[in-house]
Amino acid sequence: MSECKIYLDSEKLAGFYGLNHVNIDRIKRYFPELKILARGDMVKAEGEPERLERFKLFMDSINLHLERYNKIDENDIERINLNDAPHTRIDKDVLTYGLSGRPIKARTASQHRMVEEYTKNDMLFAVGPAGTGKTYLAISLAVKALKAKEVRRIILSRPAVEAGERLGFLPGDLKMKLDPYLQALYDALNDMIPAGRLNDYMEQGVIQIAPLAYMRGRTLSDAVVILDEAQNTTLSQLKMFLTRMGENSKFIITGDVTQIDLPDKYSSGLLKAAQLLQDIEGISFVYFDKKDVLRHKLVSAVVDAFERADY
Repeated sequence: MSECKIYLDSEKLAGFYGLNHVNIDRIKRYFPELKILARGDMVKAEGEPERLERFKLFMDSINLHLERYNKIDENDIERINLNDAPHTRIDKDVLTYGLSGRPIKARTASQHRMVEEYTKNDMLFAVGPAGTGKTYLAISLAVKALKAKEVRRIILSRPAVEAGERLGFLPGDLKMKLDPYLQALYDALNDMIPAGRLNDYMEQGVIQIAPLAYMRGRTLSDAVVILDEAQNTTLSQLKMFLTRMGENSKFIITGDVTQIDLPDKYSSGLLKAAQLLQDIEGISFVYFDKKDVLRHKLVSAVVDAFERADY
C-alpha cells in the first residue's frame, strides 16, 4: 500500500470542491479502489502504486483546468477521467480566463491585430479612443505571459498628470497615492487574478505598479511592461520610459490622443513618438477607432460627436 499527497492552489479551493464538496465526491466515485481524503489544500490518496499514478495524472489535469478556467464541474471531471484532458481542448484565441471562467480574447479586428503584432514585436503602441479595450487587452497579454512563465514580472505604469508627477502631498503610502490614477489597471488585474494571489504577487514584486516618474534609472528586464495613458506624457518622458527596456521584455504603450490632460495639449509625446518610431523594425503601431468601442453603445455615439466637433 502506497500513498501520495497533492496540494491545491489555496485560491482555487472553492472551485475545486464545489458546493457542499460535490466535486470531491465525484472524484472518489472514479477511484473506488483508492482511499481518498481531502482536507483544505491537500488531497491524500492511498492504494496500489499503479492506481496512484493514474490518480496523480488525473489531479494534474484537474489543477491545470482550475488554473485556466478558475472552476470545474461534473462534465469537466468526466472528460478528464476519460483522458480528454483540458489541454486537448484549448481555444488558441483565448489569452487567459476571468475569475468566473469567462474566456478573455480579442473581440474586434483591431484587437486581433494588437495580439498579432504583440507576438511579432517587442514594442507595441496601441492608440485609440476610450472603450476600445486597449488597456484590458494589454494586461491580458501580460497575465498570459506571466502564467506561461515567458516573463518573471509585470510592470504597470501611468503618468499622474493631475498631481504633476509629484505625489508627496497626498496622504498615505505610495500605493494609496497612486490608486486614483491606477484604478483601471487594478480593475483589469482583479478580473483575471484572484485577490489573494494578486496581493502576494504585489508583495513579492512579481506585479509592480509605479508612476512614470519612478521608472527613471531602471532597466526593466524579463517583464511585460505597460505604460497606460501615454498621451499624458511629454516626448522626453516617453523617451525616458522607452529606453528602460531590458533583455527579454515586451513594452506595450497605450493612449488616447483625444483625452490629453497636459496643460499644453500639443506637448503630448505620443503622436510625436509615432512619427519618430514608425519605421523601426520591432516596433509596431495599432490604431483603434470608434468601431472598436466595446462599452455601452452611447460611448461610441459620444466619441463620434466629439470627433465631428473636432475637439
